[in-house]
Order: sequence, then C-alpha cells, then structure tokens
Amino acid sequence: MNMWKTVIIIIIVLAIIVGIAVFTNKEVKAPTIETMNNDLKLTSSAFKHEGEIPSKYTCDGENINPPFEISGIPENTQSLALIIDDPDATGGGTFDHWIIWNINSEAEEITEGKVPEGTLQGTNNFGNTEYGGPCPPEGNEPHRYMFKLYALDTELNLEEGASKSNLEDVMGGHILAQTTLMGRYGR
Repeated sequence: MNMWKTVIIIIIVLAIIVGIAVFTNKEVKAPTIETMNNDLKLTSSAFKHEGEIPSKYTCDGENINPPFEISGIPENTQSLALIIDDPDATGGGTFDHWIIWNINSEAEEITEGKVPEGTLQGTNNFGNTEYGGPCPPEGNEPHRYMFKLYALDTELNLEEGASKSNLEDVMGGHILAQTTLMGRYGR
C-alpha cells in the first residue's frame, strides 16, 4: 500500500510542476541523459578552461589543433564528436573552426596537430575539412572558442565534409553526455 501512496505523491508533484509551468508560461524540460551525466571532461595541457589559447594553435602561429585529454566517458559510448566554434564571430553568427566525429570511444586524448585515426571531418567556415585555429579580426575584444565534446551511443553514418548542422541533426537522440572547454584569443 505504501508504494501506491509514493506513486500518487510523485504524480501530484509532477502535476503541480506542470501546472506552475503552464500558469507562468515557462517551458519545463524533462531531465535528459546529457543533464544527468556530469563526468565527461575535456581538458588541454595548452590552456586552462576560460584561459588564453596560445598563438601556436591559431592563424598567427602553426595553426594546429591543441592537445586534448578526455576523461569520464560514459559506459555504452560508441563514439565521440568534437565541435570547435566561435560564438563571438563578427558576422553575428557562430563561426565553425573544426568539426570531427566517430572518434574512438576509448580515446583518452587527441594529440596536438593530429586527427585521431578513423575520425571523419566536416566542412568548417574556412571552407575546408581541417582544423582552422582562432583568427579573430585584429582589434576585437578576445573571442571565446568553445571546444564541445559529445559522447554518443552510436557511430554516425555521416559522410566526410558534412556541415556542423548536419552533424548536430544526426547526433540528435544519441548524446549520452557532453562537456565544453572554453578558451579565449584576441589579436
């Protein structure tokens, strides 16, 4: 009998939450796998979260990808995807710098200047399928660069050269966890 009381209380609480949301015209989002898993981490030995990206990894330097360390990959992960973009782009939109997917689910790092073996690359806003480092206009405030890592429950059936929006569409419903490393760069 106590189990039924618990179920009824849970239903009443959910009804109250939905009622408040409807009354206040606020959207209620059910918990997702992404919000439940906070163990996935992306770090770099080249810069700290919210720190300055060394020029070596930009258009002013060698223009190679920085090294990354990956930890906390959830069980059942079949592949990883990484998107690097600049939400502060001067055109008013987000500028895509590197789009890669089908990274091995057991990868613990992405080596400096290298594309992980077996990984596919998408077309960035430079118009090519390779890493394009930060390159904000001179005189701008430093831009933020988002290094977004996704743990997926499948390998993606997406051809090389696809756009970021294509990748995001195909990833929909397959994200087990995600994390973001943010770096800054100005010229």
